[in-house]
Amino acid sequence: MNNQERYYQGVRMAPYDLVKEVAVALLGVAVVVLILAAVFSSPDVRPVTIQDWAQQDPVNFVSTASSELAGQSASAQYGPPYTGGSGSVQTLGPVAPQAWAGVHLPLDPQQDFVLGPLELASVGNPQLSAALKAYQAAMPKQRQAWLTSYTKALDNAKVQNGLVVTAAGDFGAVPTLMDGLLGVARSGGLDGLLVDTRRFYSTDFSRPLLFLGDGTYLSGLAKRQNLLGNQWGVMNETGSYPGQAWLWLYTMWYQVPPYNTAANADLLVVLTMGFLTLVLALVPFTPVLRDIPRWIPIHRLIWRRDYRDASSAHVE
Repeated sequence: MNNQERYYQGVRMAPYDLVKEVAVALLGVAVVVLILAAVFSSPDVRPVTIQDWAQQDPVNFVSTASSELAGQSASAQYGPPYTGGSGSVQTLGPVAPQAWAGVHLPLDPQQDFVLGPLELASVGNPQLSAALKAYQAAMPKQRQAWLTSYTKALDNAKVQNGLVVTAAGDFGAVPTLMDGLLGVARSGGLDGLLVDTRRFYSTDFSRPLLFLGDGTYLSGLAKRQNLLGNQWGVMNETGSYPGQAWLWLYTMWYQVPPYNTAANADLLVVLTMGFLTLVLALVPFTPVLRDIPRWIPIHRLIWRRDYRDASSAHVE
């Protein structure tokens, strides 16, 4: 009698149709999935668009567009891989992988988010075209003065007849430009204009996402869905549904010191996880770690029957 026969000795056997069982199981799961899908629908909400932003919170949209034009937005000062700035560059002593990578996804917020779309929208629109020419012809100091005054006036702005209205001031051509951009955004045109179309498949949504991220509309939605970094972050799903539980090891670090207060938390988490992954990969080559199974032989308890049979066969 071999080891397998001894292992199954005394166990009652019965024939069964494996293919039939698999087919029945698949059919049962399919029925349950269809019923649950019909009752609960998809747990995901529809994608957030710039059109939604412009329609739901036009004042914040115009404020963000003004900051893009002034070069004061987070995207304008971000740094690699988008710009040459340093606003969001994270370092740890001499370790600066973000700076090492350099600018490989070049972004010009003034041109990409505001002036470029307005140039297209100004075709056939004499008022917008004149305002755009007046703004571009003005000296940089004059442009900045217009934008500074307009940004301050937006603090008390109101929406009337679909337009963002502020108190009177020396804003130059800026209000006309912002009204034109708001109209393009509300029509849904700005979403399409910001998508990268240099490739055959238009799947690069970096620009519209960066523009959305510069405002407060997207972060407000994320907060209500418990998706902020100080909540559940990317581990959670939209709505009241569980998310990717396998990400807990990454998101956990953002909740504990010193990561939860560090300005370079992203870099610290990446380096920590990289180190832990390296330790795990080198376990078979690390003298102390690789000897733990010999010192604490839990595997022998789990496979005790095999070890007992092997020992008996060796004695025989």
